[in-house]
Amino acid sequence: MSAPPAPTALAQDARSSASGLAVLGRGGPPPWLRRAGRIGLAVVAFGTLLYLFIPIVVVVVFSFNEPQGKYNYVWNQFSLDAWTDPFRYEELRDALVFSFQVAAVVTVISAVLGTLMAIAMVKYRFRAKGVIGTILILPLTMPEVVLGFSLLTLFVSVNWARGFVTIVIAQVMFSVSYVATTVRARVRGFDWGLEEAALDLGSPPWRTFLRVTLPLILPGVIAAALLTFALSLDDFIITYLNSGKDTTFPIQVWTTKKSRVPPQINVFSTAILVASIAIALLGVYLTNRRAKKLGA
Repeated sequence: MSAPPAPTALAQDARSSASGLAVLGRGGPPPWLRRAGRIGLAVVAFGTLLYLFIPIVVVVVFSFNEPQGKYNYVWNQFSLDAWTDPFRYEELRDALVFSFQVAAVVTVISAVLGTLMAIAMVKYRFRAKGVIGTILILPLTMPEVVLGFSLLTLFVSVNWARGFVTIVIAQVMFSVSYVATTVRARVRGFDWGLEEAALDLGSPPWRTFLRVTLPLILPGVIAAALLTFALSLDDFIITYLNSGKDTTFPIQVWTTKKSRVPPQINVFSTAILVASIAIALLGVYLTNRRAKKLGA
């Protein structure tokens, strides 16, 4: 058996390791490695953005296409016919209007219920708080086909005719969770002493909520409402299972594509995209403007 190393040798090794780490910490990686890391990060970021936006660009570009046949899948030639006559197919127009009606009702109901749930979950303490929080997350993690089919079974078992009302109920079921989660993140930083001060000054509870609480959490509520509106317009599986004879825009697109794919579908999609971008930019502008006012 070999003899154990002497204490002086161990101390020298420790000092050598410490000095090596100090040199590495001072100098860091070599310049070529840092440059390669920056280039690699830029390439990955650009590739990810390209992967995300290519389908959107294709939808926008093909809204200016004049297809040879019934299917707008192959580029033929540039044309503005679809933009000058977007309501050529009444079924697409009616489905889009119906989708906006459903989305408006779902957004209002979900925004009210989700905001109240978020405030209750943050402000108050009660025994079932953890259980309710878990139940609140379930619609976000549950597959849409499971939630949609379970609601379909419920409506059929009570002999409830499927249509506008069942679509709204089905979409509110999962939209409330998105609203409550979004608003909850905003409410967590709320100073409840402001409410107490207003109540001490004689303000009624509802006036305190409308004049103090709601304006401060309004950005979170608006963000949650916009998210709910977009999810309602986009939903297909849950709506398809509980729509009955009524048809929303995604369902109509799915039905229409079996016989034809007109460029008007791309026109409506592009218009919704432009409106969404405009609303997002408006929100950023108002937020920055408000921040500047508070800073001043």
